[in-house]
Parts: sequence; structure tokens; C-alpha cells
Amino acid sequence: MRGILFDWDGTLLDSFHADSQAFLAMFREIGIAWGIEDLERHYSPDWYRMYRAARLPRARWDEADRIWGKHYRRQKPALLPGARRVLRALARRYELGLVTTGDRSRVCRQLKRFRLTEMFAARICGGDTRRRKPHPEPLLTALRQMRMAREASVYVGDAPEDVEMARRAGVAAIAVLGAFPIGPRLRAAKPEFLLPSIEDLPKLLQSF
Repeated sequence: MRGILFDWDGTLLDSFHADSQAFLAMFREIGIAWGIEDLERHYSPDWYRMYRAARLPRARWDEADRIWGKHYRRQKPALLPGARRVLRALARRYELGLVTTGDRSRVCRQLKRFRLTEMFAARICGGDTRRRKPHPEPLLTALRQMRMAREASVYVGDAPEDVEMARRAGVAAIAVLGAFPIGPRLRAAKPEFLLPSIEDLPKLLQSF
């Protein structure tokens, strides 16, 4: 194995509080009576699925994105415990990539803040490809940029959409349980490996 590609939000970034607070504030401002229970029931890294669940008209999606961004910028999510240490350790042996649905400007700003930009040989964000997770296009695009064979790589994420994207791309999926309320769906997606923490990843990879 030569390459490890990561999701960002919930996998390396401890962003559930920031995400949920921004979504709840956005829904309030836009006039939709959603609470945390609704958000937990319908949460998806593809937030347009949540917009559909909330019956938000397609014509207002761009407005909702702008309002979400306004509220999110007030949040300062940190890296998950051990994430920096794990990345540094793995970078000594593997080439690393990032594949996320997060907006490029936001993700790049956070990578710069945490001094992680140069850690990743490829950085594919939301909007960089025509199709989004769980379609395999974002992951396959990163692999092409890295000149990495799919059978020589793994994808690490925290959502069932991450597992589906990896599977459709022909890449082994490693799932990490996190703060986002999707544990049962993540288990049901049947990743090749399921870890309780990102800190368990280096030990797992030693067995590859």
C-alpha cells in the first residue's frame, strides 16, 4: 500500500458542533423549524440531502449555503485528538490525499490555519468535480493527481457516503466512528475496517 486518502470534516476535523450550530442557525434564519433532533435524523455530509429532507426549495439552496457559511465562520473547530500526530506518522511512510465535500475556500483556510496544506499531495474539495460523494469521481480524481493505483490505496472517512464512494471507486474503506450522529448507518455500510478513533489508524495499517 502506498496511498492514504482522508475525508476532512468529522474524520480529521472535530466539526460536529460547528456544523450543527451553523445548520440550526441557518434553518432558523430561513424560516424552517428544525431542531437538533431533526438534524441528527437527517444528517448527511451531502447537505443537499438535508435541504431536500427539510423541503427547502431548490431555488433557495444557494441562499442557504451563504447563510450557513456566515454562521460557520463564527465557529473555530479544532482538529480531532491525535489527528496531527497520526498524519505526521503516516506521512513518513505513505503519500496522503484529501477528498472532502467541504467548500474549497473554507477547507483550504482551515488547512492553512493548522499548517497542514503541504501534508496532502492532492486536495479535492466540493465543487472541484462535477459529481459529489458518494459518486466515485472525487476520489478517482485525487488518485489520478497522485498517480496512485486504487489497489495501492485506502480511503478513511466517517460517513456511509465515504464508504460508498470508496467502494464504487474500487478502494478499500476504513471508517472512523465520530461525533456525527451516523454510527448505525456507518456500521450498516460495512466498511472493510471500522475504528473507534483516528488514533487507531497507524496500528491498523501496520497489518497491511
